[in-house]
Amino acid sequence: MKKYISYFLSALTVIFAASCNTDDSPDDLQGKARVNFFLVDAPGDFDEVWVEVLAVRLKMDDNSLDDDDTQGDDDDNYDSWQEVSYEGETQMVNLLDLTGANSLLLGTEDFDEGEIDQIRLILGTNNYVVKDGVESDLKTPSAQQSGLKIKIDQELEAGQTYDLIIDFDVAKSIVVAGNSGNINLKPVLRAYLQEAAGISGQIMPLEAQMIEVTAMDGDDTYTTYVDENGNFKIQGLDAGTYSLVITPNELYVPVQIDGIMVEDGEMTVVEPITLELVTE
Repeated sequence: MKKYISYFLSALTVIFAASCNTDDSPDDLQGKARVNFFLVDAPGDFDEVWVEVLAVRLKMDDNSLDDDDTQGDDDDNYDSWQEVSYEGETQMVNLLDLTGANSLLLGTEDFDEGEIDQIRLILGTNNYVVKDGVESDLKTPSAQQSGLKIKIDQELEAGQTYDLIIDFDVAKSIVVAGNSGNINLKPVLRAYLQEAAGISGQIMPLEAQMIEVTAMDGDDTYTTYVDENGNFKIQGLDAGTYSLVITPNELYVPVQIDGIMVEDGEMTVVEPITLELVTE
């Protein structure tokens, strides 16, 4: 079993997506900015990954407070946070359902114009994974009660609608402990604009799945898996030159593609990739 899963909830990889065309904005915002909160994920080396999603909390930046002002302590001053209740039919979410271009709407709320300082994803304690039919609890950190903190620093303009997508990096977030065998949840989250730069494409044949796709730029790596149709998308990348490492199942030959250029705000679409069978 791998000790890490990749891309939690391509998968908790936070996307903050902005739609800045006022013609498409709702007429009822009345000086507010509307934010839709989404969750995305990609599968890893488990059959199922279940988390209990309770809510999202958002804190706007208050420039009237100094950095060392105790009122600005995010862990203690809950009055400065606005809670967005989870709108799903059930609080239990299988992250592996959120593959490819799939996402889960967590909730929608209107906010005053200004800068989002940070958000918190609030999970319950009923979190577990399933591997080969065996269910194992995810051990969660005590700090989880106050939420999983994500720094945003994103400006909201009145009259605009934004999509904020939470990307939970499973590869770094779910860790199988050494001798104990416990599976620990140590969440690593990030946020990025939906229209932010990225790489997408399709990898065939389907028989090569599960197919892991990793974009590398120096020490920075971003990993996802293809969906049931062989499609993948890695978003939230900085502009630069990336290598794409494709790791299929053991019957097919891994591939590395170098020199993939990513520009600011642009999605780079690579040519369809067909993997070859391993030959003896």
